[in-house]
Amino acid sequence: MNKFAAPKGVSEYFPDRSKYFEFVRETLIDSARRSGYQLIELPVFEDTELFARGVGESTDVVSKEMYTFEDRGGRSITLRPEGTAGVMRSVIEHNLDRGQLPVKVWYSGQFFRAERPQLGRYRQFYQVGIEAIGLQDPEIDAEVISVADRAFKKLGLKNYSLEITSLGDAPTRERYTKDLRTYIATLDLDEATTQRANLNPLRLFDDKRDEVRALMAGAPVLMDYLTQESASHFQKVQECLNDFSIDYSINKRMVRGLDYYTGTAFEFVHNGLGSQSGIGGGGRYDGLMAQLGGSDLSGIGFGLGVDRILLACEAEGVGIPQDFALQLFIVPIGESAKRRAVVLAQELRVAGFSTDLAYGDRGLKGAMKAADKSGSRFALVLGENEIASGSAELKNMQTGVSSSVTLRTLQEDLRKLL
Repeated sequence: MNKFAAPKGVSEYFPDRSKYFEFVRETLIDSARRSGYQLIELPVFEDTELFARGVGESTDVVSKEMYTFEDRGGRSITLRPEGTAGVMRSVIEHNLDRGQLPVKVWYSGQFFRAERPQLGRYRQFYQVGIEAIGLQDPEIDAEVISVADRAFKKLGLKNYSLEITSLGDAPTRERYTKDLRTYIATLDLDEATTQRANLNPLRLFDDKRDEVRALMAGAPVLMDYLTQESASHFQKVQECLNDFSIDYSINKRMVRGLDYYTGTAFEFVHNGLGSQSGIGGGGRYDGLMAQLGGSDLSGIGFGLGVDRILLACEAEGVGIPQDFALQLFIVPIGESAKRRAVVLAQELRVAGFSTDLAYGDRGLKGAMKAADKSGSRFALVLGENEIASGSAELKNMQTGVSSSVTLRTLQEDLRKLL
């Protein structure tokens, strides 16, 4: 019988590597929570038109990479390729845009794009994202960027950089797009690329082909067309990032991969990941909510790639903090000790200690091997003598040092040691 395997291009995590995945994801989420963002839990599939209108038909995401199918009711459904459009739909549907502003939410989960799989690029991948909706405030732009930067620092990452730009407002884009189309008209492009440029000429800056990149090297730069209002907004964002002591560089040719971006845009890049160096990014999206049928409110957010951030942590040798490890592993010797160990483990779990024990009536040697493989910080051997005396040896699995503890005060002793 043939063995089943995960579909090609799917990132999945299982012990022990899943601990690193959990550490990365929870650190990203914690940074969002600490800035007042609340959970929004969304479906993994939506009406296809939501992404066509919200993300943009000229993008590679919509034109080439979406997993789209017809359901049993004849509706066109798409597995979500990104998070912002779904958040906007939910905010509009539940009238959150008519309440206290800004609406500040975070989300996490799987996303799907039909890309060519390689290290750091998957067809099913994981993101943590945030959105701050409702106010056109440069300080919020800086806050959103700082949530990501603070999380990366908390993880212990060092070899990353932040690139920022401004994609301007509507008057900026109108003047710039006119000159950009004039420039593109002078280029010798194939039919498919010309059609793409007709939909959105900025997409040619995203083209990965060397020949197209060479042609676009002489194109006009959007930041040279910023209105006074856009330039002032972007300057305030920079001042705030300086106040936060967040290092950055300005990338005048950044356009991001989705059509809804306007104003402030940014990307975090890690130099240890090769070609798939982006570990997260985002930007402001004025007009997106109105385009999807809601209020004409501005917003800004990001999507951080958990898979790539995990690879970045591994590239830098970042370790997991001790509070992500199992705290105690109990090794019972004999039937009566096993019964006592099961109850003791339950008591410790209720008290808030992460606890496991050796099941299966193993001998001391095999049970201690299990304790070692568990990654637990401490191990407690429990036999008939220990039960009779009410004391046992607690072994620090990192140092190998053992100390005597009484079972009656075990919880207090563990709290002191932990």
